[in-house]
Amino acid sequence: MTRVIHTGDTHIGYAQYHSSVRRQDFLDAFGAVIDDAIDGDVDAVIHAGDLFHDRRPELADLLGTISELRRLDDAGIPFLAVVGNHESTRGGQWLDLFERLGLATRLGNEPTAVGDTAFYGLDHVPVSRRDDLDYAFADHDAEHAALVAHGLFEPFAYADWDTETVLSESTVDFDAMLLGDNHTPDVAQVEETWVTYPGSTERASASEREGRGYNLVTFDADAVDTADSDDRVAIRRRALDTRPFVFVEVDLREGEGESRVRERVREYELDNAVVLVTVTGGGDPVTPAAIEAFATDEGALIARVADRREIEQNAEVDVSFADPEDAVRERLNEMALSEAALDVDEAVRAETVPDSNVRDTVKRSVEERIEDLDAFDRGGAAGDDDGGAADDGDNVVAAEGNGETVDDDIDDIDDETGTGNDDGENEDNDDDTKSSATDGQVSMEDYL
Repeated sequence: MTRVIHTGDTHIGYAQYHSSVRRQDFLDAFGAVIDDAIDGDVDAVIHAGDLFHDRRPELADLLGTISELRRLDDAGIPFLAVVGNHESTRGGQWLDLFERLGLATRLGNEPTAVGDTAFYGLDHVPVSRRDDLDYAFADHDAEHAALVAHGLFEPFAYADWDTETVLSESTVDFDAMLLGDNHTPDVAQVEETWVTYPGSTERASASEREGRGYNLVTFDADAVDTADSDDRVAIRRRALDTRPFVFVEVDLREGEGESRVRERVREYELDNAVVLVTVTGGGDPVTPAAIEAFATDEGALIARVADRREIEQNAEVDVSFADPEDAVRERLNEMALSEAALDVDEAVRAETVPDSNVRDTVKRSVEERIEDLDAFDRGGAAGDDDGGAADDGDNVVAAEGNGETVDDDIDDIDDETGTGNDDGENEDNDDDTKSSATDGQVSMEDYL
């Protein structure tokens, strides 16, 4: 029997609502999964992609992640993972770095055995490249086999990947597909194979109202297999205690306005919560900023107001100030910009890049890519359900292999990054570890 935690979409480094507290929440949620893995004595932690929210995580996020992985390694629990579209970089992946440190295993077309189960991996692949995929996996001699993959698979919402094609063309019969990318937890059976998403470990958008958590998956060859169910693979959901979100719905009637909204907000426990207020119906004008200030005065960590009422011309108003960053990401995704263009956008919008440094940062980014003409091709990007960072396809792992790895030597990475501290804090004399990333963000090129 093999028991594993199946998680994904941790999005470490996401400063949601431009809040440093929310940024820490995403790392803390990952730490909570590690706590449960150690306390629950599972055989492995399986991560289905989007460990990081960005392909250039800040140094603090990188060090914090390494610290958590060290705790898992100290407990003798392997960390097996694939690369998601948010964190995917050209060439070597962050997961390659963790593998070189002995803290992770990057899954691919060769089996990785844990107990009586063989695990395989399939990184995120843009839709435009999926027709060329060869689902050829090496043989195994384990009792069970599971495919860990990142993408939007059928029969779940927003699907753009045919699960039946994957299963029918694969050279290995999988008992389960452990997926990432869809932030909504769900489970289904496709051609006698269990297919499941654990959901994200923190709420990455206002639409994610259900509680967050992960899957506990048990592979048991001795379990009873009946006509009604296959108990050889058991998938159970486990909840995580994360930052509370309070959703306040206010349907205003004629003559009602801000005072009514305040009354509704007072009905909820707001202490250290993210409060999202939605105004519908009719009534008088409401100033979102005034309501947001009132909610924070009442104890909320963050407050946002969306007024969805109709104006006099009967045109629907659907304006939300919850997270303009998500709207920008969605628009960029629709534009299918080149990798080089995405670098420029990232430099211009990054909060960590001072205005005075934007020009030099953009110039350096272009100079780094000027010899790589492929980086300026349009259409190499493919998005996901939440408008994440795009892939150029060169770094994507198809079923036939794991692509490039970090081939250059990483000399004593612990000393370079200060990761000898278990608390993940960077030491004062580590200024040179940022290399060219003077804004605190770190790219894989800093280690290549």
